[in-house]
Amino acid sequence: MTFQLNRLALALSLPLVFSTTALFELAIPGEVHAAENPEKEILYWYDPMVPQQKFDEPGKSPFMDMDLVPRYADEGGSGTSIRIDPSITQSLGMRVTKVERVSISPSFEATGTLVFDERSVAVVQARAAGYVERVYPHAPEDVIKKDAPLADLLVPEWAAAQEEYLALRELGDPPLLAAAKQRLRLTGMPAEAIAELERSGKTRLVWTIKSPMSGVLRTLDVREGMTLKAGDSLAQINGLDTVWLEVAVPEAQISNLSRGQLVTARLPAFPDNALEGKVQAVLTQANLASRTIRLRVELPNPEQRLRPGMTAEVSVKQSAIDVLVIPTEAVIHTGMRSLVMVAEEQGSYRPVEIRTGREFNAKTEVLEGLQTGEMVVTSGQFLLDSEASLRGLTAQDLSPSTDIKPELHEAEGTIVSLDNGKIRLSHGPFKTLNMPGMTMSFRVADESLLSGLKATDQVRVGVRQSEEGLVIERIEKLGDKP
Repeated sequence: MTFQLNRLALALSLPLVFSTTALFELAIPGEVHAAENPEKEILYWYDPMVPQQKFDEPGKSPFMDMDLVPRYADEGGSGTSIRIDPSITQSLGMRVTKVERVSISPSFEATGTLVFDERSVAVVQARAAGYVERVYPHAPEDVIKKDAPLADLLVPEWAAAQEEYLALRELGDPPLLAAAKQRLRLTGMPAEAIAELERSGKTRLVWTIKSPMSGVLRTLDVREGMTLKAGDSLAQINGLDTVWLEVAVPEAQISNLSRGQLVTARLPAFPDNALEGKVQAVLTQANLASRTIRLRVELPNPEQRLRPGMTAEVSVKQSAIDVLVIPTEAVIHTGMRSLVMVAEEQGSYRPVEIRTGREFNAKTEVLEGLQTGEMVVTSGQFLLDSEASLRGLTAQDLSPSTDIKPELHEAEGTIVSLDNGKIRLSHGPFKTLNMPGMTMSFRVADESLLSGLKATDQVRVGVRQSEEGLVIERIEKLGDKP
């Protein structure tokens, strides 16, 4: 026992790069490597300080002044787990936590911007050809009331049609009078202008164009003395009774979004007031640069304090659901998949692949791979994972039906050299990886892909990310096709 404790003290004082295996060597009670056990199957010999280097025969280590030690077939647990003496787990700083199912009301934070309600828009156009006699003192971005005057127009066609209508009214011929009134409508005269002509019996040469609604004067496209054609735009007004809040959320959250979700927004301009609204729409187009999608929330604005361009901190809430969770710190991300170390009886640990979901409050949702009540390592799991990798222990893959194959990324380049199933390539950028052009070596998934290729050939390659780096799965010689 004293011998093992002295070895432990020595191992704990060694650098991390080689102390991991030394610690796990001590985890096997009663085992001493100084003499080989003829009753056990030996897989290979190795130097505990450089455990990744394997030797077929015993002897002196080429790295340290010490003998190589054997690795037994049943050493450190079963073929799918490793074992540690429970008496030293505290020295390793190892902690475990139970997998549990909890009820949560998921929410996430995002940023948003106020914009105009594009459904509350009025466009003022010239209904007939004419001249601008006067423009009232307004400018773009002014807030105006309904019926605010914008410009006075002289419309010669309306003047002639009015004179004709009044002349026919004196004749007292109803059919002709109805036809004259219809002509007034066809020239573009507003109904209220025709009604005024019938009441007053006097022609008007100049007509005042007014705002049809209250809001912000977005554009004012007239100046005094201008000549207008029928259909020319005079002004555009946006209402302010309601505004839209557009919220950028990560595209990974799209499955958690739907119309009607409750949204709480706080604006720096009014920090004491929380605004409540509901999601009106999940917009269809994602932003490729930021990998976000937009939510549209309609907010009432009776006091017209909310102005487009203001920013807001937004909390998007969901209904309560039951989910399986583990501490986020327990998850080991390899780049290809997510793993945890599951603690079993008698100090055994095994790697397990999991599929993760949402993250919240330092916890991660587990969609597949674990069950309620299992114990996962939350501190020291990277030591365990390192030792499991050295011993060739791998987590069983999740079901193929839910496994997602990594994306294929393409670029063009020139072959620099070919050697032993590898290709050295001077390539352009892999845009989908945000990887600039450079010269580097790639492993190929199948050496037959290199058949017929030579240095200086121009090629287009398709690579896929793997735990061993980028691997070429498709290669095409440029210029071969007509």
